[in-house]
Amino acid sequence: MVKLEKFLNTIIDYIGKFIAVVLIFMTFNVLFDVVMRYFFHNSSVAMQELEWHLFSVVFLFGIGYAIKEDAHVRVDFLYDKFSAKTKAYIDIFGTIFFLIPFALLIIYGSYEFVMDSYTLNEISEDPGGLTHRWLIKAMIPASFIFLIFSALVNILKNINIIRGKTYEK
Repeated sequence: MVKLEKFLNTIIDYIGKFIAVVLIFMTFNVLFDVVMRYFFHNSSVAMQELEWHLFSVVFLFGIGYAIKEDAHVRVDFLYDKFSAKTKAYIDIFGTIFFLIPFALLIIYGSYEFVMDSYTLNEISEDPGGLTHRWLIKAMIPASFIFLIFSALVNILKNINIIRGKTYEK
């Protein structure tokens, strides 16, 4: 199980690196937009929309990566006092009964939202805006599928902690 955890963490790390590249691309997009707007008095609606779309991708997929890195929010002043096994049991319980059902609810709720956008071939309402709006909307269920994947890896990690078998990163 430790080898499986390590392999799945590697996959999550690759997605995290891809998201880091998207973040860098977003930064250059914002820089370009600011330079064009304030120095050349020219602006592109598509570039401004792309900023928000890239930010959405970084944020949505970053949640799953934060789960893997154990960088998510929790009540640490209580949690820190527990033993490693108790923390593992709490994490497993919270993941199974709160995180996964919430992610499934978002996936279920966003499916029709994405399909309507795809069926209508939705585009930006602004002149010069981006087309294929369904692509960014599809990131909602895709990111929550990734979140469930990260949550399952987190459960596996905590099972390995309970069993006393972990690996060094």
